Amino acid sequence: MTLRRTLIIAGTCGLLACSGTRETAVAPAGAELSPNTYAALYQNASAEVQWMYEQAYALARVKLEANLAVPDGLPPAVVVDVDETVLDNSPYELENILAGRSYSPETWKAWTDRASAAALPGALAFLQHAEELGCAVFYITNRTDEERAATVRNLSALGFPMSDADHVLTKGSTSDKTARRASVAADHRIVLLVGDQLTDFDQVFRERGEDLGWGMLEEHREALHGRFVLVPNATYGYWRDGITGRGTSAEQQERVKRFLEERTRRP
Repeated sequence: MTLRRTLIIAGTCGLLACSGTRETAVAPAGAELSPNTYAALYQNASAEVQWMYEQAYALARVKLEANLAVPDGLPPAVVVDVDETVLDNSPYELENILAGRSYSPETWKAWTDRASAAALPGALAFLQHAEELGCAVFYITNRTDEERAATVRNLSALGFPMSDADHVLTKGSTSDKTARRASVAADHRIVLLVGDQLTDFDQVFRERGEDLGWGMLEEHREALHGRFVLVPNATYGYWRDGITGRGTSAEQQERVKRFLEERTRRP
């Protein structure tokens, strides 16, 4: 096998390691560690990611206070995602890599049942500040309804405000958060949203298209600047689907190979 083909396969495995729907493909136990190891370690252990969270939540305070200064008849609310936004699940990713296993609903639920995820830097202080300013806090998550009780327990143990069943909105039958955001907006003014995916702001970012969503960034730039803060997530996300598609593993690998070749041909 040539070095070039080895690099393509390694890169493909890394890119397929976890998509927006948390599909994971890792090396079997005893084999060389998956390239996704470094993404998970970056998320878990790097000072850079720790600071990006601190920086993001500092920016969130600035945006929140600016938006609250604009009068409105409805009570204000802040909407946040849960996973990789306020709770750190990188230990779960590392456990999977170390055990040489793939993501599965069973291992994920076993992790969430522990209710032991740590708070991400800046998240708790920001949401406590939002509550002090009179905002309701809603946690819109794509954890399942069966995971709600453990999620509430985890958030509550860490001191997150309004961490109860009425404010933790799990996914029900769909991962599209549009209806859940609308339910909050029915009797609140959503002054700020925070998440690790652009779909935490608007579901339009689910389908990235040929330009990988960059054009949509331009289209929604003003709204994003005003009402959304994005936090880092190097281990999974819908951005990968824009590269790999959602076909079979072989089809995804072929798409990644073409993508790598196109990128390396660019001047």
